[in-house]
Amino acid sequence: MDITIIFKIAAIGILTAVSGMLLKKANKEEIATLVSIAGLILALVLVLDMIVQLFDAVKGLFEL
Repeated sequence: MDITIIFKIAAIGILTAVSGMLLKKANKEEIATLVSIAGLILALVLVLDMIVQLFDAVKGLFEL
């Protein structure tokens, strides 16, 4: 596992949190919720890619 994926997920979390706070201060709660959901989906896509790589490695290990 590469350490850059952790930094990417942390950066997504920080940017999502900051933009969510700014939007809530501007009374745009609906858009802040959408930004939070988009950040969550983006982080899940990164994690899903890592899970696919893990399954490919296990599949190659057992030659299935």
